[in-house]
Amino acid sequence: MRLVIARCSVDYAGRLTAHLPSAPRLILVKADGSVSIHADDRAYKPLNWMSPPCTLKEGTGDEEGVWTVVNKAGEKLIITMEEVLHDSSHELGVDPGLIKDGVEAHLQELLADRIETLGDGYTLIRREYMTAIGPVDILCRDAEGQTVAVEIKRRGEIDGVEQLTRYLDLLNRDPHLAPVRGIFAAQEIKPQARVLATDRGIGCQVLDYDALRGIEDDKLRLF
Repeated sequence: MRLVIARCSVDYAGRLTAHLPSAPRLILVKADGSVSIHADDRAYKPLNWMSPPCTLKEGTGDEEGVWTVVNKAGEKLIITMEEVLHDSSHELGVDPGLIKDGVEAHLQELLADRIETLGDGYTLIRREYMTAIGPVDILCRDAEGQTVAVEIKRRGEIDGVEQLTRYLDLLNRDPHLAPVRGIFAAQEIKPQARVLATDRGIGCQVLDYDALRGIEDDKLRLF
């Protein structure tokens, strides 16, 4: 990872245009090729960014101090450096990924053993299917043979949908797996997360932890 702190201006040219006037900012260049520009008052969300695959070209001569980042769609992120305050690179290595809490890990194990919970005809490919950005909880096939990626959470929120979206983007580049659709599975799914998932064509599945464990509901039943 490369960390650059610089006074810079930023211009985005693509489906939309955007301009960030001159100010001190943090620029992250990650090993996956992504470039993001951060301010000191916006929590984790960048002011602007370019997702991989993209290429970074640092200008020389008359263009020295101008970075041009171009993605596969031809969109450009142009960073004009006025003063570089810090520039360092660090090898972080392969990240082990998020360690889930006991409930999420157990949900994954139970759902893999009872993959038919997702629907008749589902078959398991594998748990913890590794991608370049981390493991997909469950990779399986539906009754029609289509690949399905499942992200499991105890509580389903927007960040989980975003995580699954990133996995799907990578998996759909693999011709041996594509087309890949997604299912967002959780014990509870927040309304905003459900709306975002539906908008992105991702299915939602509420998981009953006790039912997956084979524990009968002790409430009185009429039938």
